[in-house]
Amino acid sequence: MMGIGLAARAGAILAAYLLGSIPFSYIVARRRGVDVRRVGSGNVGATNVMRSVGRGAGLAAFALDFVKGSAATLVALAVEPDGTLPALAAVAAVLGHMGPIWLGFRGGKGVATGAGAFLPIAPVPTAGALVAFGAALATTRYVSVSSLVGCATLAALAFVLHGPSAVAFAAAGTALLVLWKHRGNLERIARGTENRLGARP
Repeated sequence: MMGIGLAARAGAILAAYLLGSIPFSYIVARRRGVDVRRVGSGNVGATNVMRSVGRGAGLAAFALDFVKGSAATLVALAVEPDGTLPALAAVAAVLGHMGPIWLGFRGGKGVATGAGAFLPIAPVPTAGALVAFGAALATTRYVSVSSLVGCATLAALAFVLHGPSAVAFAAAGTALLVLWKHRGNLERIARGTENRLGARP
């Protein structure tokens, strides 16, 4: 929109990053007396919370991470409903989760936050991605593999349904970021040491 100034755009991007940076997985686990950075995989994410603290805590962390992603994009939509800003804000929220300023830029892998961030701007691709994630998880019980399948599905559906748009490129960029964050998981899968969901670490 022509009336949106640079300061407003920059503020929306910063707000998206800061919202994404809220370390809900760390907070939820800490309320149970656990520093999630020092247990399990050390990842500040819902899966590590679930394995280290319990299913309820893990689901709470996932839901909060999802909601903060949606909140970040909704703020950007309020500033610029018809431009590229919401797509940029979605990526900024994921980067905030991956590198939160509050935890010395050591965060999670961005899957739940990414799903939440893209839901307001790409609801059908996001729904498809969640279905693909669930199907892959039921088949493999690898959260890492399921996350990558979900992100790839989101990007592919975004291009199919939105064309070469800001949303599609943002989804593809997010998929690459999530792939990079999962490189250790892929190495463990190759070695046969990656934990499956429900198995003891």
